[in-house]
Amino acid sequence: QRRVRGINLRMALKSVDFKVFGKVQRVFFRKCTKEKADSLKLVGWCKNLPDSTVQGVAQGPVERLEEMKRWLTTVGSPASKITKCEFSNIRDVSTLEFDEFSIIRKKK
Repeated sequence: QRRVRGINLRMALKSVDFKVFGKVQRVFFRKCTKEKADSLKLVGWCKNLPDSTVQGVAQGPVERLEEMKRWLTTVGSPASKITKCEFSNIRDVSTLEFDEFSIIRKKK
């Protein structure tokens, strides 16, 4: 059976978009989000938005995504203060659409 990033590709895979509100910029939130996603072997991306939120996409097995959603809603980086996290575009995916979890940084 084929595996990518330690994931059995016969497992049910999902994708979820997220947007995190509160004090989530300039507090290493994206770095910690990537570390958490990597520890769960999820793929996707996150980036800062001009409205001071962090937006992203996470993909992987349902159980691992649920853990990531809990982390995004209640834990975050040590210095962050999350007021809410919105999830949207939750969908089944047959294959992962990204090779890793990455931080998108704006071009200078």
